[in-house]
Amino acid sequence: MNDSTAALETAPGTNKPKRKRVRVQTLLSLYLLFAPTAVLLFLFNYIPMYGIIIAFKDYSIYKGIFRSDWVGFEHFVYFLTDDKFWSVFQNTLILNFYDLLFGFTSPIIFALLANELYQKTFKRVMQTVSYLPHFLSWIVVSGVFYSFLSPETGLFNRFIGLFGVDPIFFMTEPGIFRGILVFADIWKGVGWSAILYFAVIAGIDSSLYEAAWIDGASRWRQVLHITLPHLVPMITLLFLLRLAHLFSIDFDRIFLMQNPLVYDVSDVISTYVYRMGLEQSQYSLTTAIGLMQSVLGFLLLIGSNRLSKRLTGLGMY
Repeated sequence: MNDSTAALETAPGTNKPKRKRVRVQTLLSLYLLFAPTAVLLFLFNYIPMYGIIIAFKDYSIYKGIFRSDWVGFEHFVYFLTDDKFWSVFQNTLILNFYDLLFGFTSPIIFALLANELYQKTFKRVMQTVSYLPHFLSWIVVSGVFYSFLSPETGLFNRFIGLFGVDPIFFMTEPGIFRGILVFADIWKGVGWSAILYFAVIAGIDSSLYEAAWIDGASRWRQVLHITLPHLVPMITLLFLLRLAHLFSIDFDRIFLMQNPLVYDVSDVISTYVYRMGLEQSQYSLTTAIGLMQSVLGFLLLIGSNRLSKRLTGLGMY
């Protein structure tokens, strides 16, 4: 009897119920860990979506959402025929184009250059220093740039003054201001944005570089034929996510650094919505603009993902 019981316990397949029970317990644990996130996502991202109907109503805070008068697409027609809106829409696209051209490529170039450093201590220090601006708020960053570029006390103007150059009013010069906005974004985020590229580079098999070196490949050839191809999937993913925000731009950077003298080149949709929505209480109009931005971003993401999969075979899904 004892022999048969022992044989049964050691027989193949007798541990299947136990393994199945462990698998079920693991899945339940994972679902429990995900549950708080799912609840918060539902409460703060999905339930508030019913407020979209404000875009189709003449919303009044006294009447409420459901009792406000229905006006259909009146607000959409208004901002689509408003010259001021198209001016801020153009500024948004131009600034986003500059951010894509310079801001998106800067972390890639920075990661590639940092990877070529042989001194490990200096490499780590440089990476750490490049991360630090990310943890500064835009209030601090805007204060730093205003102080540094001040025509009276700014270090830059004092430096060029040594060569007899008159002070330049950088923050009030429309021709320069967009460049300052783009540079500030790069300075603040280039180190943090490069972390993902550093992670990909760290995962590349070192034997590939050794084989390329034995074959006589220069460092430039190794970067071109080994490092960059490994970065392409990550670059594609981040580029598609960046494209989804082509019609929107971060509010803090623009609002804190702009001033009335450069509104013509720096006023974007987010600052326009702030003024129209909060200062003039046109909640329905600004909701309509936000809805349009979301729809355009969604369509752009879907379209660019399909185009990327067709041309390169890479995509988000």
